[in-house]
Amino acid sequence: MDTLTALPDGALASPASVRNAEPILSLLRAHLPKNGRVLEIAAGSGQHAVTFSSALTGLEWTPSDPSPDARGSIAAWAAQAGAANLQPPLALDCMDEASWPDGPFDAVLCINMIHISPWAATEGLMKLAERALPRPGGLLYLYGAYREADVPLAPSNEAFDINLKARDPAWGLRDRDEVVALARSHGLTLTLRTEMPANNISLLFRRA
Repeated sequence: MDTLTALPDGALASPASVRNAEPILSLLRAHLPKNGRVLEIAAGSGQHAVTFSSALTGLEWTPSDPSPDARGSIAAWAAQAGAANLQPPLALDCMDEASWPDGPFDAVLCINMIHISPWAATEGLMKLAERALPRPGGLLYLYGAYREADVPLAPSNEAFDINLKARDPAWGLRDRDEVVALARSHGLTLTLRTEMPANNISLLFRRA
């Protein structure tokens, strides 16, 4: 689990977000459209939203998080950055359809949420992505640690999984193939799996 540091202006500093921002951004540059609308789910501290929106200026970037503290942090980082294409954070909860925004969007991003939430949140995420990405080719981007039948589980990820389940039995590393099957049931097809730093992977899905 990431250790957050609270700053005087209400921003939360996430070391993990700083470490993985550039590898993720490199992948996003290659696969996001030059222009369009992006919805970020579980945006956490907001450092990713600021980094990505500042670098990808043709995209309207809408971060979201169900946590008031996270939304306060997103707003604080956004105030510092002053990115014109970064929208105010939404109080979006994947398990509450009433909180979902109107689309359409061109991409939905979800970084490090699936393993620290109940499976019902992943089910909601896929239903939300199906609704938010109505056009063929719409992108769902997932990042995090997963169990994979064809890849040995790294000892650090095994320990991470144990730690997560000790915090909440509903949490834990998900089986990649189960996530892929769930996405497929909502019209989203896996098009790319890419290894990332610290035994994480990126999964890219496209709307059929």
